Amino acid sequence: MAIFNQQSPAKKDVPSFASDAAPSPQAAPTPIRETPAVADFNPTQSAPPRAVAQPEAKESLIAADLTIEGKIEGAGHVRIAGKFKGDVNVQGDLTIEKGAKLSGGVRAKKVIVAGELEGNIESASRVELLDSGALTGDIKAGSLTVAAGSRIRGHVECGWGDKDAPKSNGGKADGKPERDLAS
Repeated sequence: MAIFNQQSPAKKDVPSFASDAAPSPQAAPTPIRETPAVADFNPTQSAPPRAVAQPEAKESLIAADLTIEGKIEGAGHVRIAGKFKGDVNVQGDLTIEKGAKLSGGVRAKKVIVAGELEGNIESASRVELLDSGALTGDIKAGSLTVAAGSRIRGHVECGWGDKDAPKSNGGKADGKPERDLAS
């Protein structure tokens, strides 16, 4: 009885471009991995060496010719050059370019306004209103820089830490409301 599709023990399937010599058992082919170019990379290592410095946060851009409505949340930086309607909540920085418009609430580490913002800024450590900037809304920030020529309309609270925040009884420790010096 004949058995088909069985190879003889002396000869194995060898591609036509390879030599007739049988491969040695120790020289198993290594799989090809795509890894970024790293100085002094050793292919026998399981992972490339780690960089000492933390990578910078990525910046997302809404281009000048775009109009978007929705919500932005994340850990990186956001730069708006077009028009965006919705809330922005990022752990990085928010930049509103000259000619851009944002309509919505903002929570970010640092906010730079060179365009137009219609909405409140909450819990920012730093807000910069540049000379071409216009802000309509309330601001709660650690610091505020306002350039000559900029426009702002709203309530501003800057420099108040959690321990320095005014009490709900009108702002004074004795419970009596503060006098309005304008009257």
